[in-house]
Amino acid sequence: MSKLILASLLAVCFSAHAADLTIHVDGVASAEGNVMIAVYNSADTFLAKPLRAVQAPAHNGTVEVKVADLLVGDYAFAVYHDANANGKMDRNMVGMPTEDYAFSNNAFGKRGAPRFEEARIVLPADGALTAVNLR
Repeated sequence: MSKLILASLLAVCFSAHAADLTIHVDGVASAEGNVMIAVYNSADTFLAKPLRAVQAPAHNGTVEVKVADLLVGDYAFAVYHDANANGKMDRNMVGMPTEDYAFSNNAFGKRGAPRFEEARIVLPADGALTAVNLR
């Protein structure tokens, strides 16, 4: 009986601090491939080691993706339309992306990706809804 109570308390504690991040990805150009999202929780890991990666089938227009059970806090994410479903961001010969992409807050860096601070969003206890436009 005590193990059951402990498990119940842990589940309540975890769910009390977990929130969902819902992302509307606008500007998906086709129904081919997948919309890929990588979520980061620090400047040290931004664009190097995602905390969570999720994907959803693409369809023309807006794709809604939910990242469930994140701890309340600061996050940034990168998203791209993997139109050919090869599991990677395709680039041209000089390294520029050839597939549509975006970052949280629709942030863009001056010469490449934005910094974590520019893309940072706050996830409150009741969750958040955000939108980005693919470019």
